[in-house]
Amino acid sequence: MSQTDPIAELLTRIRNAMRARYNDLTLPHSRLREAICRVLLAEGFIGGIEVGGEVPKKMLALKLRYSTAREPVIRGITRVSKPSRRRYAGIDEIGKVRGAMGVQIVSTPLGVMTGREARRKKVGGEILCRVW
Repeated sequence: MSQTDPIAELLTRIRNAMRARYNDLTLPHSRLREAICRVLLAEGFIGGIEVGGEVPKKMLALKLRYSTAREPVIRGITRVSKPSRRRYAGIDEIGKVRGAMGVQIVSTPLGVMTGREARRKKVGGEILCRVW
């Protein structure tokens, strides 16, 4: 099956798994998906990441996080830059999400990072998604 937007598929799978209260999520691997998930792990939105399998069928296994009341840690996750309309931002244009309670994930020449890190390193890039 061909994918026109693998990042949107990743975000949708995470959103749907959180709504269904799944503990684990398995999806096809790509380096960009893994980098986005590593940012989510560093920010505390997911519990763990495992990469497994052989090269043609490599898989990415995510461990999702919930509060003690079994509410999802991720309240919202949206795609900003789409294949039909790319969104790029300079250092001054990378803003805060939900009063600094969320993060923007930005693809920069230095790699995939949060908007906060991009501002600190004084580099702009493509805003992939927002998570809160």
